[in-house]
Amino acid sequence: MSAAERREQLLEIARELFAERGFEGTSVEEIASRAGVSKPVVYEHFGGKEGAYAVVVDRETKTLHTAIRDALTTPGAGARELLERGAMALLQYIDERPDGFRILSRDPSRDPQAVPSPGQPTGSFASILSDIAVQVEDLLAAEFTKTGHDPQFAGLYAQALVGLVAQTGQLWLDNREPSREVVARHLINLAWNGMAHLKPDPRLVMEHMDRRTAAAATASEPEDEATHAKRKRKA
Repeated sequence: MSAAERREQLLEIARELFAERGFEGTSVEEIASRAGVSKPVVYEHFGGKEGAYAVVVDRETKTLHTAIRDALTTPGAGARELLERGAMALLQYIDERPDGFRILSRDPSRDPQAVPSPGQPTGSFASILSDIAVQVEDLLAAEFTKTGHDPQFAGLYAQALVGLVAQTGQLWLDNREPSREVVARHLINLAWNGMAHLKPDPRLVMEHMDRRTAAAATASEPEDEATHAKRKRKA
């Protein structure tokens, strides 16, 4: 096996272990053992598990980022089609590279209880989602302007849409049923048809109820003498 082939073998094994056990649960000994080599070989290629982890995360980050960026910049596609393509790109990545997605979505920066070790990259998945949200925000801002909605809220809706797809993708990862096409259909059905009925000035039902309660409470308060006398004079 050439040095390049050995490096790729070690990366594949490290990727599997990081997906199974996380960064902390993986050791150089395990990587070397699965590859059938001694520990110094792993150190020679990566300087330790930190180096291997950094390469794995960098590759997965670029793969996912490129797939979604390409989907959201498809020439000639309208806003809805671009959102469909973006959702499908994420689901396809999860389907075809589940180990990579597990590594990225286990990002310690998303877990307030986790303390990353020195040399462990953080923020990868969060950074990708943030970048996707910026692209989706541009799409929505243009649509909002066309439909008379305030484009200043496009960022809020973009974050909600990206979070919806990402969270659903994480749940779908475990059994991948139904198919990714069916999942994408339902996600876009909820997102796009929901946006089709947006109100320019939305209100919460509870706000209406709170105002009614406050008005009823005010009406039931006893009048003071001056207010009572004034009302009688008007009568």
